[in-house]
Amino acid sequence: MSNEELGEFLFPKIEKTPKYYLENYPKREIKKQSKVVRYAPSPTGFQHIGGVFAALINERIASQSEGVFILRIEDTDQKREVEGAIYDTIETMKHFGMDFNEGVTGEGEEIGGYGPYKQSLRKEIYQTFAKDLVKKGLAYPCFCTQEELNEVREKQTSIKVTPGYYGEYAKCRNLSLDDIKSHIEKGHNFILRLKSPGDIENRVEFHDLIKGDISFPENNQDIVIIKSDGLPTYHFAHAIDDYLMKTTHVIRGEEWLSSLPIHVQLFQVLGFDAPNFAHIPTIMKQDGDAKRKLSKRKDPESAVSYYKEQGYPVESVTEYLLNIINSNFEQWREENPDISYKEFPVSLEKMSKSGALFDIIKLNDVSKNIIAKMNSDKVYDLYIEWTKEFDKESYDLAVKYEEKLRKVFNIDKEGTKPRKDFEKWSDVKEKIFYFFDELFYLKGIEDVELPKNMNLDEAKNIVEEYIKIFDINGDNNIWFENLKSFALKLGYAGDRKTFKKDPENYKGMVSDVAGVIRSSITHRTNTPDLYTIIQIMGKEKVEERFKRFLNL
Repeated sequence: MSNEELGEFLFPKIEKTPKYYLENYPKREIKKQSKVVRYAPSPTGFQHIGGVFAALINERIASQSEGVFILRIEDTDQKREVEGAIYDTIETMKHFGMDFNEGVTGEGEEIGGYGPYKQSLRKEIYQTFAKDLVKKGLAYPCFCTQEELNEVREKQTSIKVTPGYYGEYAKCRNLSLDDIKSHIEKGHNFILRLKSPGDIENRVEFHDLIKGDISFPENNQDIVIIKSDGLPTYHFAHAIDDYLMKTTHVIRGEEWLSSLPIHVQLFQVLGFDAPNFAHIPTIMKQDGDAKRKLSKRKDPESAVSYYKEQGYPVESVTEYLLNIINSNFEQWREENPDISYKEFPVSLEKMSKSGALFDIIKLNDVSKNIIAKMNSDKVYDLYIEWTKEFDKESYDLAVKYEEKLRKVFNIDKEGTKPRKDFEKWSDVKEKIFYFFDELFYLKGIEDVELPKNMNLDEAKNIVEEYIKIFDINGDNNIWFENLKSFALKLGYAGDRKTFKKDPENYKGMVSDVAGVIRSSITHRTNTPDLYTIIQIMGKEKVEERFKRFLNL
């Protein structure tokens, strides 16, 4: 039996040839500078922030080059597939505003002319190319059991040689065609291996678009290309898919860097031009004095769901990720405060070669800035959308007091330096609870914050006297002048300079008196503009709060 006959014997149902598929996946009609990229997750779990990080890089590179962004599902490891993971991937892409041009859009649905975009539906394609390799003597069936492979590995370990299936340890590499036929006729399971032409004494020089120039030994392992279930390994499938889909840039995690010798070899054996490769850094976290990989098990912020549950605006997470994709994004944002992040030119060459450090504090700073720039209507709409899903009590209050809440979200919004009160929507309730009786009246005396060096008796004395002259009419200046006159009468200095000059003659400053008024109606020493709060609450409500404070 010849190699030609062996190919027919192993794949009797495969009638097409590689030529058929090469003709049916034609060259793309795109601009010269356009890049074709893909985000290709395995549905073995729900999306994590590292996946969004990788997808965002791919999407930006495609979009800014007027190229093609593909969502391909690599589901050949079907034993590990998690139900709902594909849907979660699609919804995550939508949630982060990453519109792919081609790929899986739902169960049994896809867009684009280079599919199918689920690898499990491309089985015949992979087997066609595998059959062709067998017929050329470049691949062979392997009948070794797991026990036999373990024995080989133990022997290699004991004599301290590189473990794997290669050279003299590749037991099935030199089986006669008759032996192969005999195994198959007896019903023995087999996998298909590449007959590696590599020699580890030879080195391959390669340029990675992020890591730069790298060098590695040729692959000499006879890797598995088709598993016993007839589906391909990742190595084999990605080489065929990326060539047929005309992928120009494979942008993926650096955990695949060690597999690059295998992948470069596969492209060569298949007769394909290899795409450009860019291996993006792993997202790291500072843990004490050391850095470690962001962990799904240890770090809640590794899950995409964490950001939604906490109420980070999508824009905040996206811009933070752009900060760690390219460090010059922060300066670009300062110079272009009102331009969409989509105008920022992402550069693979400017990415860090080492781990990208994830910093939740920095994310919070980015998010504060983004929320501060939103107008009050947008803040209200996004907040109510979040509360509807994650905080029923706050949602009910937001609907009941919509007009008031829109005013609250507009406090200090219209100036040149808007307040930065919120990092995420889960912050809002605690920051503005005092506007709602339903929340405010749950607080007790232990929850009241007073200005420094102010005791409760003196605070109550101030409020008791202030009720007598309290007036909501007039603008901010008039209101403050009245408060200042009131403070002077009680023995407080009108400003810091006067107080510092002669502190023994004053109880404190007018700011202390204003602080007491603030504390009595909000229980907080740090709030937005006090005059505006009073105006939103109204005279009757403020006086009610004064009386309650006196009875605490």
